[in-house]
Amino acid sequence: MRCIIALLAWLVATGAGLGAEAGKPVDFPSAVQSVMANLRTAASYARTGNIALAQMETEEAQTAWQALQDGATAAPLPPYAPAALQDFLARGRAQLKGINDALGGGDNVAAGRDLFAVRKSFHDLRRKSGLYDLGDCVFEIAPAMERLRAAATGFGEQPAGARAEDTVSAAAAFRDRLQRCNDWASAEISAQPEFRRLIDGATASAGEIAHAAMAGDAPLVHRYLIELQSYAQLLDFRFG
Repeated sequence: MRCIIALLAWLVATGAGLGAEAGKPVDFPSAVQSVMANLRTAASYARTGNIALAQMETEEAQTAWQALQDGATAAPLPPYAPAALQDFLARGRAQLKGINDALGGGDNVAAGRDLFAVRKSFHDLRRKSGLYDLGDCVFEIAPAMERLRAAATGFGEQPAGARAEDTVSAAAAFRDRLQRCNDWASAEISAQPEFRRLIDGATASAGEIAHAAMAGDAPLVHRYLIELQSYAQLLDFRFG
């Protein structure tokens, strides 16, 4: 129900789907950000096994994607290179179909992996075009989180000095990434209570997981790992 209400609100706000006002050029930056929001939401639903809701978000993204392609064809969209943009849109359209097929088959793992790939291709396009902002930085938290997850999981399976070093090093890298994103946040976003709770909470937990690893406390390392994964997911969902 919440997803349906959000969908209706979005349709009203955008004139029923990006192309409602005949002849009006697509606001590409706003439109692509809306699509990426759909994909973040779909990934969140897929991760928690809510396949039907993930399908709704992906189908909405598919519908909007055609408007993106039409808008990109109708007029140049600097700073994107036309060939790179068209390649991104063509590959993304095929990927979205594959994601919807995976969801239809109940394969939420494959769908989640491919949703991440579509989003990564967008951030890669932005980097190549000289664009970078808080959303790009938050998206790049994922590899740092994966490195920390692998190190912390290994520590729990075989606690040893080397494992502790891996966890401490990965936690430090994760904290550096959080600080970078904090620096990229505008004054308005940086002051938001939600942003502060997530960034400050994740930073504190990254310090605690390092301390727990140095103390050889595997259960506490595991507890902080779960907490950090939640922080990373919420940061991505809200600010990615």
